Amino acid sequence: MMHHLSVALLSAAALALGGCATAVPPVEVTRFHNAIPGWAPGTRYAIQTAPLDDPAAMPSIEWNSYRAAVEQQLQRQGLVAAGANETAPLRVRVGFDRSLQLDGARRSPVSVGVGGSTGSYGSGVGLGIGFNLGGGPKRMADLQLSVRIDDAATGQALWEGRALTAVPVKAPAAQPSLAAAKLAEALFKDFPGESGRTISVP
Repeated sequence: MMHHLSVALLSAAALALGGCATAVPPVEVTRFHNAIPGWAPGTRYAIQTAPLDDPAAMPSIEWNSYRAAVEQQLQRQGLVAAGANETAPLRVRVGFDRSLQLDGARRSPVSVGVGGSTGSYGSGVGLGIGFNLGGGPKRMADLQLSVRIDDAATGQALWEGRALTAVPVKAPAAQPSLAAAKLAEALFKDFPGESGRTISVP
């Protein structure tokens, strides 16, 4: 009986540790807007699916994961995706960046690419996340999701934001579907957020 109980406890502990290992680390989020965006529920939006500087470029499979995650959050805000032949008053640009670092080495500022470039954020805001995973240097991936919502008629930015995190490249949390969902959820937390403020979302 005691043997079975010990096996059960060890299995439970392993599952708990496994759950911790797959969790996405905290996400740093910064949003910008000149005024609190206001649109009626049901307002249509359209996703721009190619970079501004290369209209012929096709979105990647990974980018589609980020697009789907962003669309889910937009719809939670009451927005509705425009049909193929509909005119949408809102244009949404989605970009993501994945770059590698080794043992905490920082990379240079990023420029968001495929899926609609929102420009280089290039700020001095660091992730502020420390990793001490043991076993020597871990190869890490910096992940960034950027979203900009424009007035389609004027091109004026109504709201924009970015979400950043860093995960071990071999961790389940680095998988596009999980990373995209976590970053998008963090980016739209308490939408529209306080303009210009950087927060950490667990």
